[in-house]
Amino acid sequence: MKWLGKRQSDNVEDRRTLSGGKVVAGGGIIGIIILLVNVFGGENAQLITPVLEQLQGGQSAPIESGIPLTEEEKKMGDFVRVTLAYNEDIWGKIFADNGMTYKAPKLVLFKGSVETDCGGATSASGPFYCPGDQKVYMDLAFFEELQSKFGAKGGDFAIAYVIAHEIGHHIQTLLGTSAQMRREQEGRNETEANKLSVALELQADFYAGVWAHYNKGNLDTGDIEEALSAASAVGDDAIQKKLQGHVVPDSFTHGTSEQRMYWFNKGFTTGDIKQGDTFQEIR
Repeated sequence: MKWLGKRQSDNVEDRRTLSGGKVVAGGGIIGIIILLVNVFGGENAQLITPVLEQLQGGQSAPIESGIPLTEEEKKMGDFVRVTLAYNEDIWGKIFADNGMTYKAPKLVLFKGSVETDCGGATSASGPFYCPGDQKVYMDLAFFEELQSKFGAKGGDFAIAYVIAHEIGHHIQTLLGTSAQMRREQEGRNETEANKLSVALELQADFYAGVWAHYNKGNLDTGDIEEALSAASAVGDDAIQKKLQGHVVPDSFTHGTSEQRMYWFNKGFTTGDIKQGDTFQEIR
């Protein structure tokens, strides 16, 4: 994605040089499972983090503070700021065109662990959006995992896609979609509630595609393929097959690889936010 020399957002809180308390050491398969469960959604990350620490025997290590960022880390931070600025500009215009006012979220960069209005979380939670404080939280080390462990192609647009997906959850908060979904989950069994969760996640993928549609002028060759590769790598079916050798559709919470790619691509090809009703087949 073309980003050098572009406007950088002021809505980034860079906490990467700050002490975040404790970070789970090691990781291993438990950490990978927790990361996969929460990737690209993660709103319930704060509920799972204590379980992760307990399963790993409470092993943790303090995060050192005052460690300067490397040049590569600084460059990544600049890329994130530009990507967030692109989201602000595009969603600001889309909202204005539809008679609404866009309230831009903050994006927090951290290392190891972080405290949010949704509770504490570690890097094992993956990138997530907290509706309580309307902030996106990211440890950029996740993207090495996305490529090395999940088989995604990697590349800078995989990062841009993740950011756009989490901004999609912010859009859902502003429009009241998330709150409505939670109300509809009440009284339903786990399978039915999971279907609503899948619809919410797929709509966030759709919104990420809409953003990419209006950001075409800044895309490089292969960017969309990077996004689709990332979406495919973290489909529920791909994750379950990799971890347990078989899939359990009733337990899906984020959608299959095919679904995630489909809805991102639909948003990208249409650019029409009115075509993103992923809940239609459920209601």
